[in-house]
Amino acid sequence: MAGSSHGHTPAAWTGVIISFFGFCAGGVFMVAANPIGFWASIAVIFLGGIVGLAMKAAGLGMPKESEEMAQARARAAQAQIS
Repeated sequence: MAGSSHGHTPAAWTGVIISFFGFCAGGVFMVAANPIGFWASIAVIFLGGIVGLAMKAAGLGMPKESEEMAQARARAAQAQIS
């Protein structure tokens, strides 16, 4: 995955950071025995995913590979093997 830059986009980073803050807050609220804060943190975790998807839809995610590019990649991989 490192070779394909998987997840190295503003949409991915933003979604993960928001979810990470929600996860950390959820842990704090769980230890503090605060169920309202815990469930609010769970909502923040899901919000991170929604924000990431919205940013991807707005063009800040990784573009989908065209069919032409996929065929060229397959031909290059086949040429390397032989």
